[in-house]
Amino acid sequence: MKPIQTALFLAKRFILRANLSTTLLVVVVMALTFLNLVFVSGILVGLIEGSSRDYTRYYSGDVLVSNLPDKTFIERSSVIISALSDHPDVISFSPRYIESATVEANYLQLTKRDRLRDTVGAELVGIDLAREELVTNLSEFVTIGEYLAPGDEGVVVVGAELLEEYSPISFAGFETISGIEPGSKLRINLGDRTKEVTVKGIIESKSGPVERRLYFPERELRQFIGRTDFNVDEIAILASNGPETLRDSLLARGFGDFALIRTSDEAQGVFFNEIKGTFSILGNVIGTIGLIVAGITVFIVIFINAITRRRYIGILKAIGITRFTVEWTYVFIALFYALAGTVLGLLILYGILVPYFDQNPIDFPFSDGILAITTEGVVVRAALLMMATFIAGYLPARIIAGGNTLNAILGR
Repeated sequence: MKPIQTALFLAKRFILRANLSTTLLVVVVMALTFLNLVFVSGILVGLIEGSSRDYTRYYSGDVLVSNLPDKTFIERSSVIISALSDHPDVISFSPRYIESATVEANYLQLTKRDRLRDTVGAELVGIDLAREELVTNLSEFVTIGEYLAPGDEGVVVVGAELLEEYSPISFAGFETISGIEPGSKLRINLGDRTKEVTVKGIIESKSGPVERRLYFPERELRQFIGRTDFNVDEIAILASNGPETLRDSLLARGFGDFALIRTSDEAQGVFFNEIKGTFSILGNVIGTIGLIVAGITVFIVIFINAITRRRYIGILKAIGITRFTVEWTYVFIALFYALAGTVLGLLILYGILVPYFDQNPIDFPFSDGILAITTEGVVVRAALLMMATFIAGYLPARIIAGGNTLNAILGR
């Protein structure tokens, strides 16, 4: 341990006597490199994480109960709803009636020469207004017009993705209708049934499933689709004790025989996870470039310092300081830069950036982007920075310390 202790002593003396502005500059470079490693990946992943979070908050809840693939509705819905009402892990839930239909706009302006109708396929959703509000706060996302009110008839709120003005890109499976605003008339075609409704409001929530729907009071939709029983098509649930716990509890009661019971993550499928993985790789590639730049910076600083102190190094070796001690002196100096930069970066990250983005998500067109970072990810990136700095400090020290002692003392 004696050579290590000597190296630490020499490193300490060097740092205390070094030019303060140079030291601060290198520390700031290391801090920015650390933030680059964490921040870029966190923002890219947070973009998708925000979209996933919006899916949970505005559509599915913590647990989503839906019909089995071979069924058109949730069988024994009343039994499941009764169980949810008494379940200790359920905060609130919203049962929904859902039916696919064709929505036609601007039909009053059609002439005999018009061959193309302005239509779009959409889901009609009948909701209990009070229950839906407790789960998704749907009324908060009515940006134009008004939300549904108890007693409303003949009016709907429309998701923005169905409208050309809000979703101008139209492609197969995602057509839109145009010229729709509060007060516009829509014609709903469902088999041999037709219903004319008035648009009361437009919903923008940045959650695709929410914005591809038309919302009715549940009683009116039940009458239109001819639903005489109380079997619903979907139930969104907020859980108080973790979605997995509630899902397993419902499955244990045998409800999995009558409905598809999934957590929000399971309902989203693998798409979000695959995109997050891709963005994480992209962030790591960008961060790696910054890591290389930081390593080169430290290498240059240590190398120039060692070159200018070559005679001093020669004298140290002449009086018995080993080459090992000299090399580790500069390694410790480099590690100090990395450690100080990491600490500064952590203070900025958790003291400024994380609280800021929690309160002010980035307003992307399709999600509220957050800064998605984990303790494990931060530790790994800090370790990578220390490793890169270790190498960047060791290599120039080894080059200089390995030279001839007499030549170093004489400056040859």
